[in-house]
Amino acid sequence: MMTLLHNEFILEIIRLMLYAVGLIAFAAFNAAYLSLLERKIPSWFQLRYGPKEVGWWGLLQPVADGIKLLTKQLLVQRGADVVLFKLAPMMVIIPAIMCLATIPFSETLVPRNINLGLLVIFSFSAIHIIGTMLGGWASRNKYSVLAAARIVSQNVAYEIPMFLVVIAVTLITHTFDLQEIVHQQAGFFWHWNVFQLQHNPLMPLSFIIFFICMLAETNRAPFDMYEAESELIAGAYTEYSGMAFGVFFMAEYANIVLGCSLMTVLFFGGWQSPFGLFPGVHWFLLKLYGLICVVVWIRWTYPRVQFYSLLNLSWKILIPFALVNLVLTSVMVKIL
Repeated sequence: MMTLLHNEFILEIIRLMLYAVGLIAFAAFNAAYLSLLERKIPSWFQLRYGPKEVGWWGLLQPVADGIKLLTKQLLVQRGADVVLFKLAPMMVIIPAIMCLATIPFSETLVPRNINLGLLVIFSFSAIHIIGTMLGGWASRNKYSVLAAARIVSQNVAYEIPMFLVVIAVTLITHTFDLQEIVHQQAGFFWHWNVFQLQHNPLMPLSFIIFFICMLAETNRAPFDMYEAESELIAGAYTEYSGMAFGVFFMAEYANIVLGCSLMTVLFFGGWQSPFGLFPGVHWFLLKLYGLICVVVWIRWTYPRVQFYSLLNLSWKILIPFALVNLVLTSVMVKIL
């Protein structure tokens, strides 16, 4: 009996280690090739080529960029807090990878199925804000500190409407289990939560609020206040060089993948087929990268907003609408 338990424990450890390696590779691959996609999509919009010299169609450009970052030295300027300066990039990338471990990519492809998966994601996703803030503060650069302060105020403002929307979804599904939320959306596409108008006629609005908050939480344009080159040089990352900057870069794309994955699970049926046939990971990835393409599209369509307009959008518009949506969902669920 003890031998059997010991073998099962070893197999579980091996399984988790393989999933960890796979998630790190998945995050690195997305950081590399979403950066290429980020340059190719606007080149199509602007009738130009984009990267095309390194590899066929520029497919090896991310590899060249990665090699360049790896060969650059990490410099720590005089007066900086060395420990926090070097720790901050890890505090940004690790929570994103841990959150991806709870995402159900298919019926069986779930690194760690947790009953409270939604709470786990929102708990760990808050840590990356601390990492970015510490990175700016430890740099001993006034522009980096100012950018870090903007990040904190921006994330606090936009986490509130995002939480309210998620609470409304959990009222409909009666669970925090991401796998169960996907199972409840099985069948044709009108079973997806975004179309559950009988529970709340404002469900499409809930998705829009969540999408806007995701853009702000991941510091994407038009909400990229943490960088704002015309005002803050390179924001909280001004003093970072080499692969330390590359880790921040990877974390940004990992959080984009996480946000779009969460939208896919909460609103678009996860790995379920829109036609009720052949569900699987291919549907999840198709929805995921479709949403990511929209995120890139928005970046190259709308200009950066002024900082006070950014905060007013959350506190004066999104939060009131999210509260109305939550109350309406509560009433409709109670009636039904």
